[in-house]
Amino acid sequence: MKKLTNKILGLLDFDMQADVVRAMNASFLKALAGETTALEFLRSKANEQEWQQVARFYLKGIETIHHELGQEGIDKIKSQLTSSAQDAGKSQDEIWQILFPEACGIIGNEQNKIGELRKKREIKIDQLNEHPIKNPAKEILFTSNILVTLPAENTDINQLDLSENVRDKLLEIQHEEQLYWYDHPIQIGVSTAKNEAIYGIVGLNEAVEFEKNRGTIAQDDRVTLALSVSVTHSGLKEIVKEYLEGELAKVKGIKHLNIFIFTDSDTEALINEVITPSLDNLSEKENNLLHQVFGVDGEYGRHYSFLKAIAALWSTVYDKNIKATFKIDVDQIFPQRELVEQTGKSAFEHLSTPLWGALGTDVNGEKVELGMLAGALVNQSDIEQGLFTPDVRFPQGERKLSEMAFYSALPQALSTQAEMMTRYQAGEKLDGEHYAIQRIHVTGGTNGILVNSLMKHRPFTPTFVGRAEDQAYILSTLYNDTDYKLRYAHKDGLIMRHDKQVFAQEAIKAAHLGKVVGDYVRILIFSYYAKALESEAGKTKELTGPFTGGFISQYPVTVVTLRMALEALAEFEKSSAAGVEFVEMASKRLTKSLEEVESETMNLKKRFSDEKEAWNNYYDALINLRKQNTFSADCNLKAKQIIGKCNITH
Repeated sequence: MKKLTNKILGLLDFDMQADVVRAMNASFLKALAGETTALEFLRSKANEQEWQQVARFYLKGIETIHHELGQEGIDKIKSQLTSSAQDAGKSQDEIWQILFPEACGIIGNEQNKIGELRKKREIKIDQLNEHPIKNPAKEILFTSNILVTLPAENTDINQLDLSENVRDKLLEIQHEEQLYWYDHPIQIGVSTAKNEAIYGIVGLNEAVEFEKNRGTIAQDDRVTLALSVSVTHSGLKEIVKEYLEGELAKVKGIKHLNIFIFTDSDTEALINEVITPSLDNLSEKENNLLHQVFGVDGEYGRHYSFLKAIAALWSTVYDKNIKATFKIDVDQIFPQRELVEQTGKSAFEHLSTPLWGALGTDVNGEKVELGMLAGALVNQSDIEQGLFTPDVRFPQGERKLSEMAFYSALPQALSTQAEMMTRYQAGEKLDGEHYAIQRIHVTGGTNGILVNSLMKHRPFTPTFVGRAEDQAYILSTLYNDTDYKLRYAHKDGLIMRHDKQVFAQEAIKAAHLGKVVGDYVRILIFSYYAKALESEAGKTKELTGPFTGGFISQYPVTVVTLRMALEALAEFEKSSAAGVEFVEMASKRLTKSLEEVESETMNLKKRFSDEKEAWNNYYDALINLRKQNTFSADCNLKAKQIIGKCNITH
């Protein structure tokens, strides 16, 4: 009876807690609409220990919104929050015009907008690459990232089908503090059939076998696959190679790949034993910055930059045949049969396009170098409808409340169809030979860069970028002082099948709220990062709109806090527990992010400048390593030894 009574009291306490959190969220919206009693309620809760974190977040939001928007903007927000149904449409256009202009004018005008965006992305080809990739198996370093964490909670580690050493180490590592969090990392011990890394490796192996049977590459060719492994606990990086080797041993027929695995321990060795010794008079600060930018743990931006930059090192010290890198995600595969049937070319034949590395002129008269290449995705559930089925379509039906403030689904669908789904046709202006389009909107996989372009332009995603690291990569080069600006070439037909729903549905569902909040953080980071980059306000937003630029906001705090509060209403509709979890998670993470982007210690302009300097040192070291002398020969030998130890397919 006592246990039952305590349970009932616990439920009542939670209901009371949920009521207060719900009331604070509603008070934030009412205060924006001008209700002084709502503002007083938040102020009272800000003085109570239990509620002060959430209440202070909302109060800070109100203060900043007034600062960002001014009274005119506040009045329009108020009008939207209090508008009647018949006025909602007009009010919505007004609010989007302020908070999310990228959404304006698309609904009901989709095809015209697609045409306008393609025109904006048009490139006149002045010179195709005279030395394109001829044999992707020998000339492209394929890369991907793997996220690894501990076994699922309550797992009996001693019963897992792992080596004794891995099991023993896991028993120790499980007591370590978790250092990093990722969307849906692979849990050690998961069945081979549900292991995302194995899935991607098997898929690439089968794609290479298809190329051999088609005759595009030799029977004895092996594709090199470099995998970065980001781990949640420090100790994992010492056993992850052994773990993955053991998992691969359970799969038969992986004979077309040379697989290399890089952990932070390996990247540290490359900096300490190869890169730093190749630079003269390197200060302690510069050395620390090299370690900061070159590695695979931490925010997503760090491993993304590594998976590009490693190709330049590879071609310098390990295999001079490598001319490019091409990143795939391990939940993507090349649908070779459909590629040949519907485009006439296999994946490797698409990768041999002379557009990759072409020179051209954009619609603004800017000279561009198409040193990067981007393909597209088709969802596994849609591929029967055809390869050119967009993986993101124009949204239908009623909009969510939060989309009153930010409606990224619209420009995402627009850029997906305008950029990714463009097909070059002989006899048409966009023929892929005389005219093509550049890409701004890219996906995390299915994109690559030439080594020569890496050495010349030195692009990177800053380590403070934790979401949309793929979209952020090009931002670092937008204002480089070079004769030709680095850009992505769109390759029509270079399409990979996205299979994430096949084996990661539960993990994706579990990570939903974290991903939503991560999207808010992305708005803050991109908005402040753009301000740090540009001399002309709004230029980055214009260059990268509508999708990437949509996350660069003139009023980032307004957008984020209003979007969060409206989303919270929807979460409370699901359940009190969902609402409380969302508000507490979002307010805590956003408070931290706001403190960081607004603080002097964060100073994104300085952070970007420091990281750019670090990458310049990295590429300068590679130039030194290419010199023919005894010192460079010694460093090259050390590099070969370190990289060689990363090979798990001897």
